[in-house]
Amino acid sequence: MSAKEFSQERLVKILLAPQISEKATHVAEKNEQVIFRVATDATKHEIKAAVEMMFKVTVNSVQVTNVKGKVKRMGRQLGRRNDWKKAYVCLAAGQEINFAASEQG
Repeated sequence: MSAKEFSQERLVKILLAPQISEKATHVAEKNEQVIFRVATDATKHEIKAAVEMMFKVTVNSVQVTNVKGKVKRMGRQLGRRNDWKKAYVCLAAGQEINFAASEQG
């Protein structure tokens, strides 16, 4: 499937934010992968099409993880954070997405 098979509006709403953490940086350096926080109803094909459309890179594969929300205490009451979805996007050899450069421009 290609980006043309999905609507432009849907693809823009798929990627919520890059996941920037110590683990994400380690994965990016070691495996040429980028980690994104994505919509909970997004599929692998939609994520691939969205990344290729927005960043003009070639995506080899996408792995998806559902992250369960933590239970947190607020005083006497228990609250729960929302569940969310994380996507590990494997880029083609020699390609990268530089978030620091895109924020400055």
